Amino acid sequence: MTRLVVRSLGRDTVYEDVFQAMRTFTDARGETTADELWLTEHAPVFTQGQAGRAEYLLAPGDIPVVQSDRGGQVTYHGPGQVVGYLMFDLRRLGLTVRTLVRNIEASIVALLRDYGITAAPRPDAPGVYVGRDKIAALGLRVRRGYSYHGLSLNVDMDLTPYARIVPCGLTETGVTTMAVLTGGSTVAEVTPRLVDKLVAQYGFDEVVNVS
Repeated sequence: MTRLVVRSLGRDTVYEDVFQAMRTFTDARGETTADELWLTEHAPVFTQGQAGRAEYLLAPGDIPVVQSDRGGQVTYHGPGQVVGYLMFDLRRLGLTVRTLVRNIEASIVALLRDYGITAAPRPDAPGVYVGRDKIAALGLRVRRGYSYHGLSLNVDMDLTPYARIVPCGLTETGVTTMAVLTGGSTVAEVTPRLVDKLVAQYGFDEVVNVS
């Protein structure tokens, strides 16, 4: 039996605090530690991946920039965006890094389909796209067979901060939200549906919700 603890961290969380908590959890966990999914909406922040290039930070201004140890380039987190952090034991779930990524993408595609949005991943750049616009970003790290970091899904957020960066280093890709495409979607409505898709995709038998 596989058990998932779903932990709601609330809104306006400070990225650095959650980042450190993920690292602490991953360092301390062992073979019997239950997998966890952390959900939050961060206070406005730009995060730079391990291979992040300074030229993709065009004009961050008053929004802080935090160096992270996830994969990928620079991205933005802010209110109205669901961020999900997947602390999974890849060996126990029988996953490779590639299948971990593909399952996240498949979960988001299935969720968007329920809202009448046709979306798809791209072979050359992780994430989920609606046409030429990116609606969900992925950035992960695996250490000792355990994953952390995860996904961000644009639900109903202010997109103007994206003009201050080159999102994910993709110069010819725009950014969109579920609310733009549906005429109205909320984080409160979308989040439990996203959890359901992830639970089904990874085949968890038991889910425990923690606030």
